[in-house]
Amino acid sequence: MAALAPRGPGAAASAALDELSRNLTYGALGAGNGSLSGAWYRRNQIHLFGVLLAILGNLVISVSLNIQKYSHLQLVHQEHPRPYFKSVLWWSGVILMAVGETGNFAAYGFAPITLIAPLGCVSVTGSAIISVMFLKENLRASDLLGMTLAFAGTYLLVNFAPNITQDISARTVQYSFVGWQFMTYGILEILIFCILLYFHKRKGMKHIVILLTLVALLASLTVISVKAVSGMIAFSVTDKMQLTYPIFYIMFIIMIASCVFQVKLLNQATKLYNTATVVPINHTFFTISAIIAGIIFYKEFLGAAFLTIFIYLFGCFLSFLGVVLVTRNRGKEHLPQSYIDIGHVPDRTLGREVWRETNTGQNTARFKR
Repeated sequence: MAALAPRGPGAAASAALDELSRNLTYGALGAGNGSLSGAWYRRNQIHLFGVLLAILGNLVISVSLNIQKYSHLQLVHQEHPRPYFKSVLWWSGVILMAVGETGNFAAYGFAPITLIAPLGCVSVTGSAIISVMFLKENLRASDLLGMTLAFAGTYLLVNFAPNITQDISARTVQYSFVGWQFMTYGILEILIFCILLYFHKRKGMKHIVILLTLVALLASLTVISVKAVSGMIAFSVTDKMQLTYPIFYIMFIIMIASCVFQVKLLNQATKLYNTATVVPINHTFFTISAIIAGIIFYKEFLGAAFLTIFIYLFGCFLSFLGVVLVTRNRGKEHLPQSYIDIGHVPDRTLGREVWRETNTGQNTARFKR
């Protein structure tokens, strides 16, 4: 019998390696197939479903952003431009955006915050690929390097994220909500937020770091509340109804309020600074804030090995660097059709060599008087 078989040095070494592999991978190893074995998938199929939802949601968001960009370009090149909100194509992009965000929302109910939040890099890299294929934007060497780093970082994130199974019930959310760890974190966050908001509103400081730090502080509340709401809905479907507890509606209100103020502050940042500057900084700040929130509120790295945490953080760093390379100087590029034909502009003559330049997004319309 196997239970009575003698255990020699080889068996002890094998057991030690198996234990090490459990600490170094997202799940336990299968029989001879490494971390991607059938046993690995069976142990982590719920988390993988959340990862799949997040990746698909971010890809749909990438498609929606490019559809909206294309609709704006069409309107710019029309002889009689109309408001963008009257464009069917633009509304198609908005609907796809809602579908993608719904996928992200659902993903938090199946996987840890520290696994889902960094996958936002998929949206940035996916958008770059789609814009090259369909909007005929230039593919640069930095894009290829950035995509490679982002994909490598995503692989490390998925494999070395915390392997925890959580049943998000109203009782567990309420317990974490009134715990001293979150109360301390919440007080510090409120103090920092109020100080930065004072400098932003009263002193007129519009620095991008201040604006996006405010966004990131709100984002930590958003991911906590999104996971709580999504998790309680999932728990209600699979087990016991949780929607009758007051904590569900408290988290729902926090989720909506934090999202609204995030969008407002993010719009201010995009008006003051180039998108190529805002996107990588916002992705980095948001991810860091979400990871800290997941660790404090949901204790997602509790008991994790040091090497696991180090490789996970290295994966985050690779994804940050990839996003920076993909978005670097992209806002300064122009599409090949950057000029409106002079014949389509009424009351224009070729008599004077005076140019009027109008910036519209990534295009430049130049008229000759």
